[in-house]
Amino acid sequence: MKRRLRELLSEVLPPEDLACVYNSYDIIGDIAVVRLTPASEKYNRAIAEAVMSVHKNVKTVLAQKGPVHGDFRLRKLEWVAGEDKTIVVHKECGCAFSVDVAECYFSPRLMCERMRIAGQVESGEVLVNMFAGVGCFSIIVAKHSGVLKAYSIDVSPVAFQFMRENIRKNGAYGKVIPLLGDAKQVIEGRLTHVADRVLMPLPGKAFEYLPFALLALKKSGGWIHYYDFEYVSKNESPVGRVMSKVVKRLQLLDVDLAVQLGRIVRTTGPNWCQVVLDIRVNSSSR
Repeated sequence: MKRRLRELLSEVLPPEDLACVYNSYDIIGDIAVVRLTPASEKYNRAIAEAVMSVHKNVKTVLAQKGPVHGDFRLRKLEWVAGEDKTIVVHKECGCAFSVDVAECYFSPRLMCERMRIAGQVESGEVLVNMFAGVGCFSIIVAKHSGVLKAYSIDVSPVAFQFMRENIRKNGAYGKVIPLLGDAKQVIEGRLTHVADRVLMPLPGKAFEYLPFALLALKKSGGWIHYYDFEYVSKNESPVGRVMSKVVKRLQLLDVDLAVQLGRIVRTTGPNWCQVVLDIRVNSSSR
């Protein structure tokens, strides 16, 4: 697909501009989100038409203007071609998710990671998802595991409303419990020592929220799935860097733990990676 896109553009863009075209783009339902460089921005219509010629189901092409930003993890989007819309239904792993891509964070690139987590959840477990967004991780876990409850927290009122809609859409009432608010406050107020497993899929804030992930775990312990972004230079290990700082932080909190798995989930830019650690906490005294 990536080579095909550049091939389609090779007759439209000069070679020096073609080299500046981002090869990767997101398909969310029937919306494509592309990233444009200053050199390629003037060709936005041609790029959009190339994407739509490859993906016949795409009805809208939006351009991402700048990085994901803010507490709600939003990206500024600009309409380029097709229908002028930002709300879409995205289907994944036997589930359907309504989302406004301009008002809620959503990444289709985490599909395999969502299924990986679902495959680890054992029957009867209680899950706390500290940064649930529109509910993708929690609903996929509910669909593909024997989870008892998946408490799903998000601070964004818009994401929360879409989460509630997606719980209804996927028949996850009773299993996925939507909770609006900051995860720190929600856990302190309602979810102390209830979880067998805590999910932290917000790399920008996970490190800060680690003490509250521990507070959510049952006193007998459980699992924390920790996500982070890491910048590394050549020959450095992003997994090793993340593991070092997280283990040090948890040891300062007097936690008996073992990192059972650390891996790169995906690359997010030059020398930037998203990393996940599966951490087994043997007991929680917090």
